[in-house]
Amino acid sequence: MEAIYIDKHYNLVIECKQGSKKACYELYRLYSKAMLNVAFRIVGDIAEAEDVLQEAFVDAFAKLKDFRQDTTFGLWLKQIVVNRSINLLRKRKLELVELEDGHLENIADDESWDDEDLQYQVARVKEGMNQLPDGYRVVISLYLLEGYDHEEIGQILNISENTSRTQFLRAKRKLIEILNRKGQVS
Repeated sequence: MEAIYIDKHYNLVIECKQGSKKACYELYRLYSKAMLNVAFRIVGDIAEAEDVLQEAFVDAFAKLKDFRQDTTFGLWLKQIVVNRSINLLRKRKLELVELEDGHLENIADDESWDDEDLQYQVARVKEGMNQLPDGYRVVISLYLLEGYDHEEIGQILNISENTSRTQFLRAKRKLIEILNRKGQVS
């Protein structure tokens, strides 16, 4: 059974493919804020996120003729933004340490993480996330905020699934520590 994607902006994409500047501007207007947020959550700097956003849209519009519309424009664009953000971090010498299986003994497999409680404190949690090292911030953002699983994160970052899980667990711990210091988590 093949998945069917319903893209509410299908006609705008078609118009863009036909060279309509107005349609391109409308797609930019519709997606720029959300994509800026995606980039910012990954790179942690608004100026760099704005650069990523602009470069992602330039890439998207340049490659639009190759977009087969087998997914929504928003998902396709989001992947471009995520990849551009990751590339920026790599340029900053992002280093995620590959761990051997034996090094995972100290890490609990099943810690409780109260996602609902954190949803009420989104602004404070995002502020705490911005204080995380790049590697931690990227993995926790991709997992919690962007909805990627550890296998996908591993593919995006070119790390193993276990390393993604480890980075995520360590990021959670560090974030809780940051929030505890600020009296934001009980």
